[in-house]
Amino acid sequence: MARQLRAEQTRATIITAAADLFDRHGYESTSLSDIVEHAHVTKGALYFHFAAKEDLAHAIMELQSQASRRVAGDIDDRGYPALEALMRLTFGLARLSVEGPIARAGLRLATGGVKVKPPLRHPFTEWLELMTRRLIGAVKESDIHADVDVDAVAHSLVCFFVGTRVVGRSREPAARLPRRMAEMWHVLIRGLVPVPRRPRYLSLAARLEREIMVG
Repeated sequence: MARQLRAEQTRATIITAAADLFDRHGYESTSLSDIVEHAHVTKGALYFHFAAKEDLAHAIMELQSQASRRVAGDIDDRGYPALEALMRLTFGLARLSVEGPIARAGLRLATGGVKVKPPLRHPFTEWLELMTRRLIGAVKESDIHADVDVDAVAHSLVCFFVGTRVVGRSREPAARLPRRMAEMWHVLIRGLVPVPRRPRYLSLAARLEREIMVG
C-alpha cells in the first residue's frame, strides 16, 4: 500500500513538473531530461510511468478535461440560471489556470499542435458543447436575445475565452486572468443580454472576479 502511494505521488510530481515546463517553455522546447531535473526524480522513475513525452502531454490534457467536467458538474448541481452557469463556468476554468500549471499547460498543448488521442476529446470541442448547452438555456430563460445565432455565439465565446488566455500568457501573469474574464463578459453582456437584465449580470461578472482574487 505504501509503495503504491509513493508511486502515485511520484507520478503526480512528474506531471506537475512537466506541466510547469510545458506552460513556461512549450512542448517542443521541453525535454524529458528537463522534466527529470525539474521533478527531482530519476529517469527510471519517469520511464516507469511514462514511455514518452507525448504520454505526459496526454496525461496533462486528460487531467485538464477531468477538471473542466468537474467544474461544470459542480455548477450544474447548484441549479443556477443558464447564463449565470455559463459565466461561472468560464470563471471556474479561469480559476484552474490561476491555481496551478495543469490547466495552463493543457491549453498550451491544445494550441500547440499536440495530438489528442481518443477517447480523449479536444478541450475546445468539450468547451464548445458546454457553452452551447448553456446558451440555449439562456435563450429559453430570456436572459439572451431570442434572435441570436447560438452556434455563432458559442464559437465566438470559445475563441474569445481561449484567445484571452493565449494572449495573456505572453503579456501578463496568470493572476490577471480573472480581470480579463470580467472584461470579456462586460463586452458580451452588452451584446447578448436584454437591457433590463444587464445590471444583474454585469454585477455578477464583477463579483465572480473578486471571488477568484480573494480565494
